[in-house]
Amino acid sequence: MITRDDIRELFGDLLAEITDPALADKVVDAWVEGCRLGGWDSVEKLRTMPFTLLTPTHGIDFVQHTRAVTHGALALGRAMAAHQDLPYEIDFDILVAGGLVHDLGKLMEIEPDGMGGFRKSHAGRCLRHPISGAALAARFGFPDEILNVIANHSKEGDGRPQRPETVLVHQADFATFNPIVMLNKGTLITEKAAAPGDA
Repeated sequence: MITRDDIRELFGDLLAEITDPALADKVVDAWVEGCRLGGWDSVEKLRTMPFTLLTPTHGIDFVQHTRAVTHGALALGRAMAAHQDLPYEIDFDILVAGGLVHDLGKLMEIEPDGMGGFRKSHAGRCLRHPISGAALAARFGFPDEILNVIANHSKEGDGRPQRPETVLVHQADFATFNPIVMLNKGTLITEKAAAPGDA
């Protein structure tokens, strides 16, 4: 069983960025419950979970993705606040907590396939992770602002009202996803790999 201590060990540096201890506790508790509901009973198994089923992830796991998105959104928010006179405020508690739980529903959406790989679960076929994640977070009493981050960080948010924190998490999320997709399609320009047909 994945415990509160396990989650604190995985995300302790980011949880420490949240100034409201009650909110940080909600993040931890929601992760523990998401792991329980998804059948992720050890950190070792959790660390094998790919962050997406839409494209090969080159070994990038769900925990790494969550950390990268949250750190990326936080860094972008800090840079904007430091270098621009923003006509709105960025709530960094909402930003960090939202980053940590933005993909909470994937804990219930992805499951081992019994053959060494992963597949979409029955729950995942019924509800995409932005919806199931927001529903789970609502059970833990997360504020509406963080539910906005979860529900709208992906295509479900297209054209919908969003918090500034939602926009930042969305941008960080796709900044980690799009280059992998492009790499797999051969359209990512790098010095290490030539596109198919280049020679």
